[in-house]
Amino acid sequence: MRKILNVMIAFIVLIVTWQSVIWIGGYEEALLPSPFSVASGIVGMVISGTIFEHIAISLFRFFMGYGTAVIVAIVLGLILGRSLKLWGIVDPIVQVLRPVAPVAWTPFIVLWFGIGNMPAIVIIFIAAFFPVLLATVSAVKKVDYTYLKLAENLEVKQPALMYKVILPAAFPGIANGLHLAVGTAWIFLVAGEMVGAQSGLGYLIIDARNALDLDLVLAGIFFIGVLGLSIDKLLGLFESWVGKQWGFNR
Repeated sequence: MRKILNVMIAFIVLIVTWQSVIWIGGYEEALLPSPFSVASGIVGMVISGTIFEHIAISLFRFFMGYGTAVIVAIVLGLILGRSLKLWGIVDPIVQVLRPVAPVAWTPFIVLWFGIGNMPAIVIIFIAAFFPVLLATVSAVKKVDYTYLKLAENLEVKQPALMYKVILPAAFPGIANGLHLAVGTAWIFLVAGEMVGAQSGLGYLIIDARNALDLDLVLAGIFFIGVLGLSIDKLLGLFESWVGKQWGFNR
C-alpha cells in the first residue's frame, strides 16, 4: 500500500511539474505537449490498437535478443571463468569490443541481416551479451573454494559440477549482470528500431516525430519507460524464484 501511495505521489508531482514548465515557459503545444494532449494520444492509440502492435513486436525482438545473449553469455562465462588461461586470452578482445556502442555496428548488421526484426535482435544481443558475460566470469572466479573442495570429495564430475555447484553458487553475481543487461538491451532496442525497422516503439517515436506529432512521441516514451520497468520487475521475480529453488535469497 505504501509503495502504491509513493507511486501516485510521484506521478502527481511529475504531472504538476510538467504543466508548470509549460505555463512558466509559455511553450506552445507544438513544442511541448501538455499532459492532457499526451493522455489523449495514449487513449487514441489504445482504442485503435496501434500501440499493442508496436509493443508486441518490440517485446518479441527484445526477448529473442536478450534471451539468446543470456544463454550464450552464461555458458561461455561458466567455461571462461573456470579456465583462467583461456580467459586471459579472451579478456583483451572483450575489453576492446565492449565499449563499442551496439548501434555502431548498424551499417554491417543491416548489410548482413537486411531490414526487419533481425537488425534489432542482433543489436539487443550485443548490448546484453557483454554485461552478462563479464558478470558470469567474475562470479565464477569468486565461487567459494569450500564448495569446490566438497564437490571434489564427493567425486562430483563435469558437467554435474558446473550446473549443480558452480552455477547456483555464482548466480547472485550473475543476476547483477542480468539486471544491467536488461537496461542496456532495452535502451538499444529502441535505438535499433529507430534505425533499421518499420515497426516497434522506436519506429513509432521516429514516425511521430517526422509527422510532428510530439504528443505521440511522448506517449511512446511513456510506454517505453513503463515496459522497461515492468521487465526489470519480472526479472526480479524470476531471480527470487531461482533463489528459492536453490535455497538462497538475494
